[in-house]
Amino acid sequence: MNLASIPHYTSLANALVSLFGTSVKITRTDRLSGGDINKAYALTLTTGDRIFMKANAKENAAFFTAEAACLSAIAETGAIGTPHLLCTGTDDGEEVGYSFLLMNFIESGKKRADYFETFARELATMHKADTKSFLPLESAENAGTKQFGFFQNNFIGARPQDNTPTADWISFFRDRRLLPQFKAADRYFSDSDRRQNTKLLDHLDNFLTEPEKPSLLHGDLWDGNVLANNEGKAILIDSAAYVGHAEADLAMTELFGGFPPSFYAAYKEAHKMQAGYEDRRDLYNLYHLLNHLNMFGASYLTPVQSIVAEYVG
Repeated sequence: MNLASIPHYTSLANALVSLFGTSVKITRTDRLSGGDINKAYALTLTTGDRIFMKANAKENAAFFTAEAACLSAIAETGAIGTPHLLCTGTDDGEEVGYSFLLMNFIESGKKRADYFETFARELATMHKADTKSFLPLESAENAGTKQFGFFQNNFIGARPQDNTPTADWISFFRDRRLLPQFKAADRYFSDSDRRQNTKLLDHLDNFLTEPEKPSLLHGDLWDGNVLANNEGKAILIDSAAYVGHAEADLAMTELFGGFPPSFYAAYKEAHKMQAGYEDRRDLYNLYHLLNHLNMFGASYLTPVQSIVAEYVG
């Protein structure tokens, strides 16, 4: 995948001039609520344009280049809405340097009557899209063998997410998803927990299945990462994209409350699912609960232990 079309600038001023013209100025800056990791702003320009800016410390510029790659991958499928990316950049600032990501501002609107059904069908279309361009170029002798992963690493929340490609899904989910999180959370576990965790990892193929085809995933698909635009349609934001099993995205939608039954009915009508998804759902969400344990602390330990016990007793 080629990200050359996403420009990177060494100052916010240079970015605005290049994107909107030499006379452009910021006439208003509104701090927006939401987001635990980045600061968010609505910038109003003299051109009349309103754009969205995420900002973080300069040393965290990789957050934004990774997010730009994820949203570009989703946009490439042509299946579902994403913000229009303008650029990434860094700025030394007057007092302290920062990194930034600029996108068009999504004007929010009322969900249309078929919002969830349309959202589900668009997500299903994204999951059915070809995924070859989202993986690193393979040498001729290995072409087609690395089916799961992404062309670069990215982040799940504030934590790094390893997307090194693997030929099979179960190995990828064990080695690139669960294992790093278990290792990072080791201080929370007793010796008994560690034995249970190891047993789960060693027998993961008893519980997961290989997908019929790889899918591009949003990677962090909960209600807070979906906006309704002024046309009442779903727009995906804050992606942690990679190529994996579509079930992992669907499971994440159910972790923090979920969507109405009409969403899941429409999705299953548009994208045939393998039998037994409900038996695998909690195992996919174990990854996100482990990540929350590593980011936010011991309040997530009991849910993690419960899911491990659900599978290995």
